[in-house]
Amino acid sequence: MGTLKKPLWSVILACSLPMFMVALDNLVVTTALRTMAVDLDASTEDLQWFVNAYVLSFACLLLTGAALGDRFGRRRVFVTGIALFTLASIGCGLAGGSDQLILMRALQGLGAAAVMPLSLTLLAEEVPEEKRGLALGLWSAVSGTAVAFGPVVGGAVVDGLDWQWIFWINVPVCLVAIPLALSVLRESSLTGTRLDLPGMLLATAGLLAVVWAIVNGEEEGWSSGPVLSAFTGGAVLLALFVLWERRAAQPLLPLSFYRERAFVLSNLVSASMYFGVFGSIFLLAQFFQVAPVRTPLEAGVLTLAWTLMPMFVAPVAGALTDRVGGGRLMALGLFLQAAGLAWINLVATADTPYARMVGAMVVAGIGMGLVFAPTAAVVLGAVGPRHRGKASGANSTVREIGGALGTAILSSVFMRYGDDRTAQGFVDGMKPGIWIGVAVVLAGALCALAIPRPAATAPAPAPEDREPDRAPGPALR
Repeated sequence: MGTLKKPLWSVILACSLPMFMVALDNLVVTTALRTMAVDLDASTEDLQWFVNAYVLSFACLLLTGAALGDRFGRRRVFVTGIALFTLASIGCGLAGGSDQLILMRALQGLGAAAVMPLSLTLLAEEVPEEKRGLALGLWSAVSGTAVAFGPVVGGAVVDGLDWQWIFWINVPVCLVAIPLALSVLRESSLTGTRLDLPGMLLATAGLLAVVWAIVNGEEEGWSSGPVLSAFTGGAVLLALFVLWERRAAQPLLPLSFYRERAFVLSNLVSASMYFGVFGSIFLLAQFFQVAPVRTPLEAGVLTLAWTLMPMFVAPVAGALTDRVGGGRLMALGLFLQAAGLAWINLVATADTPYARMVGAMVVAGIGMGLVFAPTAAVVLGAVGPRHRGKASGANSTVREIGGALGTAILSSVFMRYGDDRTAQGFVDGMKPGIWIGVAVVLAGALCALAIPRPAATAPAPAPEDREPDRAPGPALR
């Protein structure tokens, strides 16, 4: 690892701005669905695929995106992902029908799958060890801000502009992000790396089947033939993936990662937090539109008491990670998040004043901010420098599956016990769903408490990990 040659702020911005763009699009569409349904004459199934097409391609290709970066150059693949994401965004804005929009959303997810894991890998490559905690904290703050502004941006666009603008706003971001990445970030790759094509195919197909079953479980029925078949097929494919990775010379996902307790437990923490966050925010963003009736923009603004907190808390958590220990910070964050969710559930009624809920949302938001940066730091620290891209891709995959599973399960529980026709019906369905979110987040907190301190868990670097990460430059003569 060389010394930081560019200003820290420029490196963080170059890595974070594209990541903000793709994280924003994970949520921004949900607020605009009703408007899109009218304009495109879309069916309920079409509306689901406006969201799910992105989630499927994004979640299932994160490991592949990281592997392509290791093989062909992380900056090169990162910039290619930004360009593809932006071209697909233009296609979404120009879509004249549901089928075109679904296709473009899938291509957006493909581009995002290259951006998200490589954003973290490139940041770790550029920043010296002593500044990495702070850098990860600031990077996490940007990620949290994207979660915060997804519902707000979607609501603002729907209330004041055509729905197409939720995609057009990506274009100016791209025009800044690509030149910035090319000028600030250095190229890096793993010399002598070969693509694990069988592993890529097995992992992508297995994840595709599992994520499809998750996002369609509520609509199709969790015990329906298609959903059970998809879960079964996905499990078989992922089992074959594990068997292949055990014998592959250069595996897509080294199974040695899972001998590191810190790596395994940090991924469980990520999955549980995203389960609780995405599932709960999905319900709360709608709750604020029906109890009482508000516009999408008003509802999105009210969620900021929760979702803005990571912007302030994550940099502090990042700076404290090495001193306090990532596991302790994650545990505290998840306990606070569970307390905030429980508080919301206890005070929520069909006409609860917002003032009675804002404290709970602030507590939950502080908890979320305490988890982002420590998780990234522990995941990267649990593997050798050569494997940061693969570790980042694995963690991003787990996060996305956790978020998709949380939204699907909490929505199913909501529909089982309530409805969205009345404020009271919504509260009746929301409360049991959020209690499940509380239980999962608490389980994640217990996992975090079991994460050892870095000095006790850092793996001894293997010989290949001591080789330089960067692609070799011209020899000096």
